[in-house]
Amino acid sequence: MNGDIFLDPEKILNEINLKNDMIAADFGCGSGGFTIPLAKKLEKGLVYAIDVQKEPLSALKNRSLDYNLLNLKFIIGDIEKEKGSRLNDSSVDLILIINTLFQSDKKDAIIKEAKRVLKNNGELLIIDWIPNTQLGPKEGTISLEELKKICKEMGFNIEKEFEAGKYHYGIIFKKTA
Repeated sequence: MNGDIFLDPEKILNEINLKNDMIAADFGCGSGGFTIPLAKKLEKGLVYAIDVQKEPLSALKNRSLDYNLLNLKFIIGDIEKEKGSRLNDSSVDLILIINTLFQSDKKDAIIKEAKRVLKNNGELLIIDWIPNTQLGPKEGTISLEELKKICKEMGFNIEKEFEAGKYHYGIIFKKTA
């Protein structure tokens, strides 16, 4: 398969100004394609791996043992619900939402939950499928313009846009209110 189809977590994480003592959350982490690389970079920090499904979290927990990562906490949570991440208000510096929004009918609820748990000036990294691409999902995608509109209405400022891959966009927002 063509390598440019896949996301490169290392390259994407380099787009963020990471500090090794940050507290981060991976909303809809799945089996941890970004969670493990992030936990490696935040060696003095903490990464919450949050997913609604037990199986991927269990697989991620097992994989994290291979890397001796002790800075991961695993949470079964529903990020589409208010307080569904089970994190405290204003408690994290960074939230990742990677290839998750397209799977949800409640995209603004997910962003609202991210806003609740982010500290002021905290960052929200969103990567998702560009609508109507050759290999992407046929339904559920959100355009970058629509995402910007929702985030702006919720009190986020655009920090940075970048190319995340041939079929994905990447954007970093900063919580301002």
